[in-house]
Amino acid sequence: MAFTETEIAEHLKVLEDSFWSQRRPPLHLRDKVREGQRFTDRSIELFFVRPAFNRPGEHTEQPIAKVQQLPRLRVWRLFWKRADGHWHRYQPCPETDSLAEALRVIDEDSNGCFFG
Repeated sequence: MAFTETEIAEHLKVLEDSFWSQRRPPLHLRDKVREGQRFTDRSIELFFVRPAFNRPGEHTEQPIAKVQQLPRLRVWRLFWKRADGHWHRYQPCPETDSLAEALRVIDEDSNGCFFG
């Protein structure tokens, strides 16, 4: 079952307060690089949109992380995109109790998986 409109609004507020407000590109780059999120089923994918290398006028998405809510278990699972192009569980901390906690783990990026 997909997120409801109310849940999306709540999650957007948490994303802004706990993540994007600290990770948003600097003012002088915001016309070139912007943040984004995609809500799919019970998952939220976080990414940056930036100009494509060697393709003027085109843009590409640079994935950051994916979080998936499992309501019955009351957990959020964390994923990072490996070089193979697939999402993999983030082993240092595969689950958290809240979206805010998942975003804190992503922001800390202790293993350099989300931001390199």
